[in-house]
Amino acid sequence: QVQLVESGGGLVQPGGSLRLSCAASGSRFSINTMGWYRQAPGKQREYVAAVTSGGSTNYADSVKGRFTISSDNAKNTVYLQMNSLKPEDTAVYYCKMTRSIGDAYWGQGTQVTVSS
Repeated sequence: QVQLVESGGGLVQPGGSLRLSCAASGSRFSINTMGWYRQAPGKQREYVAAVTSGGSTNYADSVKGRFTISSDNAKNTVYLQMNSLKPEDTAVYYCKMTRSIGDAYWGQGTQVTVSS
């Protein structure tokens, strides 16, 4: 059974940093892409960043220069380092894994709150 377990969310002041982690387990097929999405209250879920198995990365314009996505392929884990956080970054952050066979899985989400 495929599972994605996220961790690292919490409450942080504006300008602060947090590091999110997402560990995938139970997959018999290789992973193509792992990424992060977020959903703020009353808004649709939006793309944040992604990294391919080959190490290519991509970011939403709203987080470029502040967030860094990375992965440890041996551990099937993806990280999101978030710096210079703003109140508008407040959301539930979800990890998404896309496998080489074309299907995708989501984590349960972790809350990030940026507030003074």
